[in-house]
Amino acid sequence: MPDLKGKAAVITGSTSGIGKGIAERLAAQGVDIMLNGFGDRDEIAALEAKIKSDHGVRVGYSGADMSKPEEIRGLIKQAQDLFGSVDILVNNAGIQNVSPVDEFAEERWDAVIAINLSSAFHTIKAALPGMKEKGWGRIINVASAHGLTASPNKSAYVAAKHGVVGLTKAVALEVATQGITANAICPGWVLTDLVRAQIEARANESGRSFDEEKRVLVSEKTPTQDFSTPEQIGDLAVFLSSDAASQMTGAPYSIDGGWMAQ
Repeated sequence: MPDLKGKAAVITGSTSGIGKGIAERLAAQGVDIMLNGFGDRDEIAALEAKIKSDHGVRVGYSGADMSKPEEIRGLIKQAQDLFGSVDILVNNAGIQNVSPVDEFAEERWDAVIAINLSSAFHTIKAALPGMKEKGWGRIINVASAHGLTASPNKSAYVAAKHGVVGLTKAVALEVATQGITANAICPGWVLTDLVRAQIEARANESGRSFDEEKRVLVSEKTPTQDFSTPEQIGDLAVFLSSDAASQMTGAPYSIDGGWMAQ
């Protein structure tokens, strides 16, 4: 396994789902973790305590709103003050809104672009000077299969995730000789707690088993007819943070059960 002890990571949107999986996998490799996201404060405190206890790393938390640049800058500064540096930046925070483009609420468009795309610009801008000073850094942007293709009624999400892939490439070229990499992870369907609850509800309504309902949900897009997990995405983030991936930069990496192979 990669030696990442002594590194520090900021993971946006990491109090649940994909971000939580990434945080836990990085912590298992000795990385100090700055959590970020919304949720019940007691549950977040319990997550902080569990990561500390399980992995013996330092853990902080910021409730910074990823739609507000000043709070984003505060998040990066808080991590730098706590850990001394931000070595690994994972931009994972995201929201979704589904609507035909001609009916898409303008405020929802603005919110999706702000949180799914612009927040990555602001975190990268704030964290890069420190990475450049150290001559080492890893920027990992969680995009989506929808950063590489499109689906109807998801115009803002698709636009934002395509933007994330483009931003990743531009940043990678700018820092290519400075010991810093930038890559994008592009998941398809991911079995988060939220999606699991949705499948269970659908199964109760249809009378099908959980596994049957799961296959129905993913079969349209996913050749494997199965989900990726937050833990698998976390393992990919760990690899992209390692020295073994030092020559892997500016690329989108699909973890989508074959979706992009079609």
